[in-house]
Amino acid sequence: MPTGFGRLWTAQTVSSLGDGVTHAALPLLALALTRDPMALAVVTAAGTLPWLLFGVLGGALVDRWDRRRTMWITDTARAALLAIPAAAAALDVLSIPLLATVAFLLGLGGLFFDTAATAYLPDLLGRDPALLESANSRMRGSQTAASGFAGPPLGSALLAIGRAVPLLADAVSFALSALLVRSLPVTPRPIPQVRESLLRQARAGAAYVFRDRLLLGLALRPAVGNVAFLAVETVLALFAHDRLGIATFGFGLLLTAEATGGLLGAAVASLLGRRLGTGTALTCTAAIEGLAVLGLAAAPNPYVAGLALAVCGAGMGATMVLGPSLRQAIVPAHLMGRVASTSRMLAMCAAPFGAFLGGWLATTYDIRTPLYAAAGLLLAMTAVTASMTGNRRVDAALRDAAPTVGAGHQTLEEPVREDAPELL
Repeated sequence: MPTGFGRLWTAQTVSSLGDGVTHAALPLLALALTRDPMALAVVTAAGTLPWLLFGVLGGALVDRWDRRRTMWITDTARAALLAIPAAAAALDVLSIPLLATVAFLLGLGGLFFDTAATAYLPDLLGRDPALLESANSRMRGSQTAASGFAGPPLGSALLAIGRAVPLLADAVSFALSALLVRSLPVTPRPIPQVRESLLRQARAGAAYVFRDRLLLGLALRPAVGNVAFLAVETVLALFAHDRLGIATFGFGLLLTAEATGGLLGAAVASLLGRRLGTGTALTCTAAIEGLAVLGLAAAPNPYVAGLALAVCGAGMGATMVLGPSLRQAIVPAHLMGRVASTSRMLAMCAAPFGAFLGGWLATTYDIRTPLYAAAGLLLAMTAVTASMTGNRRVDAALRDAAPTVGAGHQTLEEPVREDAPELL
């Protein structure tokens, strides 16, 4: 690994620890203000709305901007932003509208940072498929350990000290991440031969995803998955409290169980890919996620619920290594930001629907209903996308990309593979 990877890895780990603190604290802060499932859904959905509104355009901007600079400026802005709700919490004027606004702005910052980081990593590693899979496995593992394993219990504990404390802790993590990212080496930006409008460039990135069945299948999995997972996440704190009898600190431990599974999934992702093939491994992990959520819905006690979340986390952890690594290996460098943002936009714009679906089902029917609906969605998605991301298609894409690795800095547009149908 290049020297710069260690700094990028450390920056992401520090920031993920702060994210884990906020991930546990934010729904608990909202729960302290209201018991209305729809109000909780507003806070959850607000963080995903930036991808719906600005996802593709954000990717086009990242492909124009210096990616390293984009990352450290975004983290600096997010550190400053968190001072506002921290002050409101300290003054006891925190409200659901303020939490939703902060979640929206943090999500907007995440749009630019995540897209820039996804585009920066292949350039840093020379677009080597083996290095990319290894790097994503390490980064996903540390992200899971920090944001899911250590962060949620820490967030619950800090919340017991004071409402402002977990928000300030996340602000510090963003500031440290910004300092580390700023020290990373500068990588060359793709230089287009023709200066096109931002909208036209954004459309080209979206078209590249929709014309390619493999990339479209890789994008549909998290899109449908986010509908399901946000439906679960919206009511999880209420489900844990009312049905499982879990208190504030116990909720953090419940999230830790999911993170523990995610850590294991990220660690074995490469092994699964080698043994089963990347396509088959992705189908298996998707099926595991659906069955695990079904087990969570039927869980009679906190221990079974924790086990179900751990299994679900393992499936998610492996998926989040295999899918992005494959995309980074086959997409040309000059399109990476736009393709990454388009794929992420499809996933994230689906999330608000999942959040409101979870709130509506819980209000109209029962607190377990969103979980059963989520399990059905995940299993249906597995069946639909299995052929789109099969081993044969994956191997063909890697063969096609191999001769042009590193050539993405030469031209503006890349020809679409022959098996890709016209859509846009």
